[in-house]
Amino acid sequence: MIELENVAYSYGGGELFSNVSLRLAPGSFHFLTGPSGAGKTTLLKLCYGELTATAGHVRLFGINRRTIDRDQISDVRRRVGVVHQDCQFLDHLSVAENVALPLTVAGRADEAGDYLEDLLAWVGLTQQAGQLPPELSGGERQRAALARAVIMSPEMVIADEPTGNVDWEMSQRLIKLLVELNRMGKSVLVATHDMNLIRATKAQVQARVLRLKGGRLQMAGSDL
Repeated sequence: MIELENVAYSYGGGELFSNVSLRLAPGSFHFLTGPSGAGKTTLLKLCYGELTATAGHVRLFGINRRTIDRDQISDVRRRVGVVHQDCQFLDHLSVAENVALPLTVAGRADEAGDYLEDLLAWVGLTQQAGQLPPELSGGERQRAALARAVIMSPEMVIADEPTGNVDWEMSQRLIKLLVELNRMGKSVLVATHDMNLIRATKAQVQARVLRLKGGRLQMAGSDL
């Protein structure tokens, strides 16, 4: 699905990480952890084609990122749903309209229908469907961002610190939704610094934990 082979990324004359190899298989669940500034967000961006590695090879659904064309990168973006750490919305559109926006942009707004209602119910935002984003709490915004990320029925969901700005109860609720997606066959990659959340999730699903530290990516051991 997504493969990184001996990947490095540098910016501003400095190397952020190097020799990173990773395979995200269909139906897998991975956590990515590590200290602030280690490059977790950058690594995620390599995984969905937002950035190009400065060395090594990145293959997105079998396509080399260096040779990918505009249509192919658009296809990748449809197949990978992304939940950003700082989720942005169009404040003049309702929650329902924001969630459906990827379909609208793709010229498929007429496909939303009952699926949009079901999706909002799944994330617990039926009552907030007509509200504007500024009216939402932090947890509601994150759930809306997750709904928007999966509106195109992607094969993989990548979430960057999705629980960073919410309390423990909401963190558990968000992770439960991600676990449900994984049980539906979708691959999930979550970047987080919350070790307690990782431990709690590993009790629910078979998840591999990756640690990015000192410019290297390693499998985290039983010390978690």
